[in-house]
Amino acid sequence: MKLDGKIGFLGGGRMAEALIKGILQAGLVENSKVVAIDPDQKRRDFLQKTFSVSTGKSHAQLSECAIIILAVKPQIMGRLLEECASWLTSKHLVISIAAGIPLSFIESRLQHGCRIIRVMPNTPALVLEGASALSPGKSATAEDVETAGQIFSAIGKSIVLPETYLDGVTGLSGSGPAYVFHFIDALIEGGVKVGLSRQDAELLVLQTILGSVKLAMETGMHPAVLKAMVTSPGGTTIAGLHELEKAGFKAGIMTAVEAATKRSEELGKLVG
Repeated sequence: MKLDGKIGFLGGGRMAEALIKGILQAGLVENSKVVAIDPDQKRRDFLQKTFSVSTGKSHAQLSECAIIILAVKPQIMGRLLEECASWLTSKHLVISIAAGIPLSFIESRLQHGCRIIRVMPNTPALVLEGASALSPGKSATAEDVETAGQIFSAIGKSIVLPETYLDGVTGLSGSGPAYVFHFIDALIEGGVKVGLSRQDAELLVLQTILGSVKLAMETGMHPAVLKAMVTSPGGTTIAGLHELEKAGFKAGIMTAVEAATKRSEELGKLVG
């Protein structure tokens, strides 16, 4: 289902690139209805050449867009919102993907009644396999939430949650790719330690991770059940799992999510 009006991006970085790629591939809008604003000429040239979209330097060029996605660094969000406040109105659906910036921060700097949705995506969006959580602001409508859901489902999967859960989302899926890459790196090193070449270990590990995720998603079986399918009594897998538990593997992951969540809460308070 196509979206009405133009979509504008305030910021043309990697996440904006992923969104542009996703919405165009999904056919949500035509190339001519996408506008990306970025101060970097090289970045503007890249987006224009790659996606055949309009680009520019002035945020005022987005005033005619129905949907405006704030894809800038959190530390400059306050200044940009103040600069855009004169033309950003309730006619626009404003979607923020700036990490740690609460809805209240954005709402307090824009005109009363602005329709705002805050989204926490993650980096696998770059290959259209992202996980995003959406939280609507006070004036956002059910139709706005549906529109945002269409956009972020074009780069993976999305869910709608109250904003109070977004710090937890940040600690889990926002930071989660780093935990997964850390685990992948450790598995590769393990393969090297037992004599495999790094190239062979990397191939085996990446395919093992990919296959395991697909198995979990396509069967819908609980991870504990899938783990039991691999774990024979007295076999190699249970020996390895025992060592992971001795090292505090599961507790370590849970603590990492909790620590990242708390840090997200702290950062939110600094700007809120």
